[in-house]
Amino acid sequence: MGKKKTAFVCSECGAEFARWQGQCSECKAWNTVTEFRVPSIKSAPISSAMAGYAGMVDAKVQTLDEVNLETLPRFSTGFKEFDRVLGGGVVPGSAILIGGSPGAGKSTVLLQTMCLLAESMNTLYVTGEESLQQVAMRANRLGLPTNKLRTLAETNVETICQLALQEKPSIMVIDSIQVMHMSDVQSAPGSVSQVRESAAYLTRFAKQNQVAIIMVGHVTKDGTLAGPKVLEHCIDCSILLEGSSDSRFRTLRGNKNRFGAVNELGVFAMTGQGLKEVSNPSAIFLNRGEEQTPGSLVMVIWEGTRPLLVEVQALVDYSQLANPRRVTVGLEQNRLAMLLAVLHRHGGLQVSDQDVFVNVVGGVKVSETSADLALITALVSSFKNFALDRQLVVFGEVGLGGEIRPVPSGQERLREAAKHGFKRAIVPNANKPKQLIEGMEVIGVNSLSEALDALF
Repeated sequence: MGKKKTAFVCSECGAEFARWQGQCSECKAWNTVTEFRVPSIKSAPISSAMAGYAGMVDAKVQTLDEVNLETLPRFSTGFKEFDRVLGGGVVPGSAILIGGSPGAGKSTVLLQTMCLLAESMNTLYVTGEESLQQVAMRANRLGLPTNKLRTLAETNVETICQLALQEKPSIMVIDSIQVMHMSDVQSAPGSVSQVRESAAYLTRFAKQNQVAIIMVGHVTKDGTLAGPKVLEHCIDCSILLEGSSDSRFRTLRGNKNRFGAVNELGVFAMTGQGLKEVSNPSAIFLNRGEEQTPGSLVMVIWEGTRPLLVEVQALVDYSQLANPRRVTVGLEQNRLAMLLAVLHRHGGLQVSDQDVFVNVVGGVKVSETSADLALITALVSSFKNFALDRQLVVFGEVGLGGEIRPVPSGQERLREAAKHGFKRAIVPNANKPKQLIEGMEVIGVNSLSEALDALF
């Protein structure tokens, strides 16, 4: 009997090595390289292999204008916010990966979706972490229809696919991919090789049989999807369900989508009857107090294909430390340091001896540059202890030279602000609309000094 081959694979990035080592040389993570056995495969001679393929290849080379461009028939999940993140609905034959922290509501929202879809199509809910009794108890507690949803408690991928061929579902849920295993892979469930091979097998099954498969994935302590990086490469859509334990709101964000736009955002509220979609999330994030305080301001950010109004708060206070603190929640800290330097150079405001704290209300994470002008405005408002108008909205990118740069979709941002009752806006001059918006005064600025003069 030949010696069994072994390989060493990093559980963070999926890199393979010839021997064990303490640190992965690819992603620089420590103690993530694990050993697993490679299954032995008897190789056939090249000539016989080519002879076998001769009668099997039915693909042909064609130009792009010969490709059929018919729109894939999507079907709705029953949640408009879920459909928005997916790009308009579920595409048959697609592989979708949904991740999230424990308790975020992944199994809940998928159980709600499958129970609704079971009324009009064949569905299959595969659970590997819970028993069928636990799934039935949750469905009854949420008041969901349970008479048509087909369920299965199994962790073997080959067995699941064989039963799916008999059931012929249009959509199937795998909860979760970390507990699935394949018989010919000699490693424990949840290991790099098992997750990689199981996901690849399920993806091929989805493409060959036109079955939409939604796989649930675990996340690591830093919020990224657990398992090898190839897991995110082989699937068609990767979405993340986020939400803190002290908040009843959950955000569904798309990180990858081959059938729609990325960075789409869907907002849900956790209730006793499961997750309920929020059609107007701006109204939630704008739930401010009666009295306007210094350092508080509303900005308009762009999430996917829609504008979103959120409140940014800044607190500038004298520091007792030799190195003043710079703390950000929901914004990039390096961006804050850069804007403080621009504020000093082109705004004449020195805060090197001040502690600066910045927070985006509602737990929203802002990554785009349109929040620059609003952040600087909130900082100056707090430093001068000057409360801004409650009906003021600000957005715009600030350059290193103190110039105010335009941002995409300026017209849609202003219309969203006007719809929520804002009467005044400070925007980049290039984003100033040619036609006046009814009930709103729009002031266009070209530099940081102009913006500060118009505000203070």
